[in-house]
Amino acid sequence: MQKEAEIRDPLILGNKTFHDITKDIAKPVEGKANKYWWILFSLSLVLFIWGVLCMAYTIGTGIGAWGLNKTVNWAWDITNFVWWIGIGHAGTLISAVLLLFRQKWRMSINRSAEAMTIFGVAQAALFPLIHMGRPWLAYYVFPIPNQFGSLWVNFNSPLLWDVFAISTYFSVSVVFWYIGLIPDFAMLRDRMSAKTAPMKKQLYSFLSFGWSGKAKHWQRFEEVSLVLAGLATPLVFSVHSIVSMDFATSIIPGWHTTIFPPYFVLGALFSGFAMVETLLIIMRKVVNLESYITIKHIEYMNVIILLTGSLVGTAYITELFMSWYSGVEFEQYAFLNRATGPYWWAYAIMMTCNVLTPQLYWFKSVRTSFVATFVLSIFVNIGMWFERFVIIVTSLHRDFLPSSWTMFSPTFIDIGIYLGTIGFFFVLFLLYARTFPVIAQAELKSILKSSGSEYKNKK
Repeated sequence: MQKEAEIRDPLILGNKTFHDITKDIAKPVEGKANKYWWILFSLSLVLFIWGVLCMAYTIGTGIGAWGLNKTVNWAWDITNFVWWIGIGHAGTLISAVLLLFRQKWRMSINRSAEAMTIFGVAQAALFPLIHMGRPWLAYYVFPIPNQFGSLWVNFNSPLLWDVFAISTYFSVSVVFWYIGLIPDFAMLRDRMSAKTAPMKKQLYSFLSFGWSGKAKHWQRFEEVSLVLAGLATPLVFSVHSIVSMDFATSIIPGWHTTIFPPYFVLGALFSGFAMVETLLIIMRKVVNLESYITIKHIEYMNVIILLTGSLVGTAYITELFMSWYSGVEFEQYAFLNRATGPYWWAYAIMMTCNVLTPQLYWFKSVRTSFVATFVLSIFVNIGMWFERFVIIVTSLHRDFLPSSWTMFSPTFIDIGIYLGTIGFFFVLFLLYARTFPVIAQAELKSILKSSGSEYKNKK
């Protein structure tokens, strides 16, 4: 057992025993959902259905149902794509990096972060699919033989790199998430009765792959987890760097900059931690896990949000400086237009939510408050969405030719699809919370005697 300083606050509250942990984490799966779960699920389902109807209308009518035009041909949809990718790519990175650094407080947040990755990337994948206009021909983005002979993908395009990078990362993330779930599936299998729930017992028996908790099983589990964490960490950096190259390899003023790869990776971490906080604060109420998702976990995440928010702010200032220092009038105008042009309000929201708002976490009373953290995490998510909007729309709507300058405004179909993906995300997450354990109980038990409130009080 690892030694821990007595001055550290406990990470498990309520004087829990090993049996209590098993019972509490299995309860959302075995028992009935509470009213909070049903309220949230109903709202999410309504949003999801609305989104599906808007998607069906878009596919049936055409991309003309959206607000984009000849000048702003990447708009609301690509903004949403990059936003979801950022959220998705932070999840496994959070879990993997904290595992490699052996941080105990990851035990309560890693499962939600990993699930967030999978569901976030699934939402992101919808937007390029619909944007194609003919989603039934989506397989053309893969380098596979076809009946047209010379029709082939462009391997020099970052858009194709996106396909490979995101699909590889998604595959590794699913395996990483699933491997961590195997001990918990075995726990649920052993708790299920063959008489009262035979189907569930068979399902969890199949999913647990014959896990019995032998020393050999644990050894392999630890080894595979470390290998996958080591694979996932560089993949995140490569994936979000490649997403940034969709813009950075172009000649559009405001996009053609070398700072984009690290800037996008930092933004992904920033928005990812904010979304994990949003999810955890909701889930601790919805599935009654207040003893395991404590204010200490939230405070640690707030410190990282403060750091990444400050670094994102530094990237914004660097962009402004480099546009002035470059001496290129088109580049200078692109940034002047962002701050003072017709979309100044979007730029102001971005700067306020991403740079100023996280600085409130310098105050301990703010970073140790569930209500303040929840509100600020929403602000960060809004700010990061507007960051992508500012990068994409304000760089395109006024290009080299003043005669082609135009404005973009979303239609109700644009807004409906975006809200639909948020609903879909929460529908998936809430169903997951009722099917799989939200917290890794086996890992949590490993820190009970060093970080549990009962054992802390005995020292």
